[in-house]
Formats: sequence, C-alpha cells, structure tokens
Amino acid sequence: MDIIFQYPPDLMHLLIDAIPRLCRSKRDVLLFFKGAGVSSTLTNDLEIQLKKDRNNISKYEIVRTVLTRLNEKGESTLRERREILKCITEFEKFSTCYPEDHLAAKGLVAEIRELVNVKDSFTRMKIEHEAEQKQRLVEQQAKIEKEQRRKTKLAAVKSDLYALFNEGNCQKRGKALESILNRLFEANGILIREAFTINGSQREGIVEQIDGAVEIKGAIYLVEMKWWHEPLGPLEVSQHLVRIHSRGQARGIIISESGYTGPAITICKDALRDTVIVLCKLKEIVMLLEHEKDLKAFFDAKINAAIIDKNPMAEINPMEL
Repeated sequence: MDIIFQYPPDLMHLLIDAIPRLCRSKRDVLLFFKGAGVSSTLTNDLEIQLKKDRNNISKYEIVRTVLTRLNEKGESTLRERREILKCITEFEKFSTCYPEDHLAAKGLVAEIRELVNVKDSFTRMKIEHEAEQKQRLVEQQAKIEKEQRRKTKLAAVKSDLYALFNEGNCQKRGKALESILNRLFEANGILIREAFTINGSQREGIVEQIDGAVEIKGAIYLVEMKWWHEPLGPLEVSQHLVRIHSRGQARGIIISESGYTGPAITICKDALRDTVIVLCKLKEIVMLLEHEKDLKAFFDAKINAAIIDKNPMAEINPMEL
C-alpha cells in the first residue's frame, strides 16, 4: 500500500481514535502493534508500565505513544506504518469490539479507508507524474545527445570535404568524395547503402558501379558523384539514367563539382517523363554545410522542382530552407 512518508495529522488522529476501539484491552493494543511488526524496543517500556500500574495508562495513550515513535523513526519504520494501515483498512470482525464501540469503530475504519485511498491516489498520481517527467527528460536528453552526435559527424564531413579542394590527385579525390558524401547522407539518416558494384552473371567482372543509394520519402534514389574539371555532358548523365531505368521504380541523384552542360540538363529533363532525376552541384552541398541546413529539406525541394516544375537542375537557396 503506497502511503506518504509519515502519518499526517488527520490520519494520525483517526488512528489514535480507531485502534483503541478495535482492541478490547490494553494488552490487545500491544498485541495489535506486535502483529503489525512493530519492534518490541518501541513498546517494552509501555509493557513494563502496564504491568506496574495498568490504571495509570490508557489505550489511547499507548496508541499515541507508539504511533508517534513510528513517525519519528521516518523511513526505517515505513514497513510497520504500512502494515498498521493494512490491518485497519482490512478489518472486518467488528464483533470483537465492545458493543458501545462497534458503530464508532466501523465509522472510523471507513474514514481511514477513504483517507488512505485519497492519499494513495495523490501519491500514485505524483509518482506517475514524476515518472512521466523523468521519461520526458530521458527522451529529451537522448534527442540532445543524438543531435550532438549528428553535429559532430557533420562537422567532420565539412572539414574533410573542404580538405578535398586541396587534393590534386583526381582519382583519390573522387573516391574520397564518395565516402564523404555517403557519410553526409548517413548523418542525416537517409543513407541505405554506400558505394557498391554489380558483377556480371557471365563472369565478365564488374558491369556496374553505384556510388550510393538513399531513400527519400519512401523512394529509392541511386546516387552518382563526380569531381571533374569539365561539366558533365550527355554521355555521363545518360549512363546513370540507364542504371535507373534498369531498376524499374528507382530514381536518381547526380552530384557534380563541375556542373552540367546544357545538353546534359536537357536529357535529364526529357527523362522526367519516366522517372525522377535530380541534378545537384557540390557547391550547394557546401552551402548547406556552411549554414547548417537540413539535407532532407534540401532534397525535398529539389525533387519537388523536378516533378512539379520539370526542372531537374533547380538551384535551392539554403537560406530559404
């Protein structure tokens, strides 16, 4: 039974009135406390006094003394206080009371039951409220820690991406770009698979290389990443379109540091009749990182422009996200 830490005054008064009426004799009062698990160290002097001069102490004094001592002990006697309440609230044999105490005892037990139930309700509500608060704090802290981890990852991506602009080896730079951008997708929770290759079924070796795959709003996008000196032309974007068309429901994203030629953009625009293809410049990614904007919101805007405006190369201002 959940009760508050100590008997409050209103409950204390009811107990002092009820217990003497439930017990016929002073000896029965001491036996009641003993049955509730009250230590003899709290009642020895009362027993001695009872033996010496039973007329000099009343049942009410015995009860008040024992309950006060239990209250003063605090947490160490919480079990005994709970057991006393349990004994009283479950009391049914009122025939053992003196006839003149019968009705009063019933009324006092009913009052104690009602008071305990009310206090237990408030206690339970308080416990539940505190548990809810604690859970919210745990969830809030988890979100804060998750966001901090994301920011740490993004800071590392930003640093590594900026360092690539000083890399003179084209092959090494292109490979590093794949890894860095895949880490960027992963930090934003949209990476499905990093760079992978497809081998031919006739032992012809690698027939296809995909720089990454992501899921945005339930759709799968194959990602192509390029860092060339010249803008990507029709041939380069067409190769990626072939990979997309060979997979039915797949869509495509191309990220290029050097941009795209007019014919390449036209081919992608025509391809929008059959699938969704989004062209992105690396500088847009750099701007996103610079202003700490959301990658999902960025690609949502790019995809909407491709589908609604038939513009695969819509440039999105990160400050408007």
